[in-house]
This record gives sequence, structure tokens and C-alpha cells, in this order.
Amino acid sequence: MRDLNSNAGEMSGELLAWYDIHAREMPWRVSPAERATGIRPDPYKVWLSEVMLQQTTVAAVREYFLRFTSRWPTVLDLAAAEDADVMSEWAGLGYYARARNLLKCARTVAAEREGVFPDSYEGLLKLPGIGPYTAAAIASIAFDRPETVLDGNVERVMSRLHDIHEPLPDAKPVLKERAAELTPDQRPGDYAQAVMDLGATICTPRNPACGICPWRDPCAARVAGTAPELPKKTPKKPKPTRYGIAYLAKTAQGTWLLERRPDKGLLGGMLGWPGSEWNEAPAPNPPFAADWQDLGGEVRHTFTHFHLILQVMTAELPEGFNPAADQELIPRHDFRPASLPTVMRKAFDLYKGR
Repeated sequence: MRDLNSNAGEMSGELLAWYDIHAREMPWRVSPAERATGIRPDPYKVWLSEVMLQQTTVAAVREYFLRFTSRWPTVLDLAAAEDADVMSEWAGLGYYARARNLLKCARTVAAEREGVFPDSYEGLLKLPGIGPYTAAAIASIAFDRPETVLDGNVERVMSRLHDIHEPLPDAKPVLKERAAELTPDQRPGDYAQAVMDLGATICTPRNPACGICPWRDPCAARVAGTAPELPKKTPKKPKPTRYGIAYLAKTAQGTWLLERRPDKGLLGGMLGWPGSEWNEAPAPNPPFAADWQDLGGEVRHTFTHFHLILQVMTAELPEGFNPAADQELIPRHDFRPASLPTVMRKAFDLYKGR
């Protein structure tokens, strides 16, 4: 087995040669062949894709990215967008704080930098909603800076390459050190994407395809036979279950009553159904007095830190109803269930099914 420390340059070259042939095609990516001709990635598209990809899969993000860039082709277009329009397009991607930070960042770049993203890790880190990982990814991929990009795929590759058994998240610092040792000065943007592609397609969580891996020979975990069990992770605590009540009401003509949630907190800034608090024993909190009927069944949804079970109540919305400041009346022809957050859309699907 080769010495990893003395062969870093050779290994990065081998991985780049593999990437030149096997790079995944993505709508936000400039291929190795295109980069070789001088085509550079659009920092706006790199930033947008990286924000969307946080805690979300490539398959889930692709269509959202295409819709966003079709509707808002530049960061200046996005900065000028209405908050409600952006939140509506984001619906279904989850982690809605990302969408709020997306707008804050776009408006900062538009107002303070005339639509031009900083080209350094330090400059990017100063923008709203951009943390260490995203700053490193943008600096590397968009501007070819030799920054160390450490996502879940890279963590898995490094833990196996060096046979590191310390569990995550405690192992993150040492995994970043190992990743930094292999990051080359030449083509660092392609290299960062190559390591991520390696983890996504070859060094997969289950059944890694070691036989066709370009780093098969120097991989310590392959030699030790421990690759399938790495990376190790500290067991997560069981998620608690919370309960809530959602109130669905519309007029005879099909006008729905929706409520905009506070900017801070879960589903911040999103339109959804009026409802109770989410806790162990929620108190009823109907938006108006009526003969509310239990729809039967329940809505189940899982957030990052807890499971949620919703009871769904329904009533007819009286004509001439005067909504509160945080409520909106949505006529039937303007109501788009797809624009609702996933948990709210599940409540509507239950209503429609009954």
C-alpha cells in the first residue's frame, strides 16, 4: 500500500484523471472538458446549488434549481424578487431558513457588491447564510481556490482512505486535516467535485465499489476490510414526538384561509394552515368560531429534531370573513397546494382524500 503522505500529488492526479472521464452531469456544474477550454463556473449558480444541496439530495434539488434559475437568472434578479414568490418556489425543499438566508445574501451581494460575489473564502464567509463549508465550496468550485471542502461524501472517503474509526461528529477536525493534505493547488475546483463524486458514486455508504475505485490501492480501510463500517457515527438520541392541530377552512366558492408563519422558527415566513402550537398536549386554537369537524386520520411528518402528528379539523369559512394581519384569503384559482410546505400539503392531501 502506498504512503498517503508522500503520494498526495500523485493521488490527486489519479482522482482528477478519473473525474475527467466520470464526472456527473449537473445543471449547475461546468464539466472538466468545458473548464479546459476556459469556461468558468457562474458563482451565482454554484452558490445557489450549494445552498439548495444542504441536507438535501442532488435528485431532489435538480428541478428546483432549474426553476429558480429560469425565473431568476442572476443574483440581481433574485435580490429583486418578492419574498413570498421565493418562499413559494422553495416549498418542498425543507429547512426554510435557507430560503430566507438566500434572499438576505442575494440582497447583500446586490446592494453592497453590485451583484459580484467575493472570490475568497474569507470574503464569502462574511455574507449572510454562508458558513465554513459553503464558503469553501464556492471559493473552490467557482474561483479555483485551494480550499478544503468537507461534506458527507468527503468525510466518508477520508475515513476509509485513512481507516479512521473515531466517530462523527468528533472526527470532523482530523478528517478535514486529511482532506486538506490531498487538496492540490492545480485544479482545486475540479478536485473538490471529484472527491464528492467519488463518495456519491463509488465510495458509497453501503457496498462501496472498491474494485473500480481510483484510490483502491492506497485505501487503508479496504486493506483492513473495514470500509463498509466507516465512517462510524455517535448514536443519535431518539426524536421526541409532538402533536398539533391544523384548521382547514374555505368558502363555498373555494376561497381558502391561510396563515403566514413568523419569520423565525420552523417553516418561517411560509404560508400554511392556521393551527395550534406543536407540543405534547396542544390546546385548540381555531382561527374563528365554528362547528369544526375532525377530518379523521392524522398527518405525520418528521423534522430534524422531532416527529409531528397533526389532527386536521375542517369547517366552512363564512362569507365576508375578515382575516387577521397574519392571515390571507386565497381564491380558488390562486391556490397552489404545491406551494405549501410539505407538512401543510400532507394536511391538504388528507382533506382532499376524505
